[in-house]
Amino acid sequence: MKNEPVESFLSQYNEPITIQAFLLRETLLANLPDIIEQVDIPARMIAYSYGRKYIELLCVIIPSKKGLKLGFNRGIDLPDPDQLLEGTGKISRYVNITSEKQIKSLAIKKLIKAALAAYKKRIKVSKK
Repeated sequence: MKNEPVESFLSQYNEPITIQAFLLRETLLANLPDIIEQVDIPARMIAYSYGRKYIELLCVIIPSKKGLKLGFNRGIDLPDPDQLLEGTGKISRYVNITSEKQIKSLAIKKLIKAALAAYKKRIKVSKK
């Protein structure tokens, strides 16, 4: 799926980061049906959500000169049997992406699916 703002944004980073970010993007788009992808230039990330409200945000790709992270909104609540999640924030957690093999791993796909399930649960609760 071509997205010019995403391509332009990621072109600012070195080749290994860009390649991993595109692969991570493909994984997210394949596992999150009908997800909305938005580049947030001020925050320097790509957000994946099902609406414009923060409660509808699932995850973000955070590239930097040092590496790549996959951040999860409400990551503190996600099951993490493979202990990939890092961070000390009150709500969010992230995975430090270290390789293409990791991006393609079952552990990452499980986290993405858990984030989707948690989103669906949040939305049901908020509509009551």
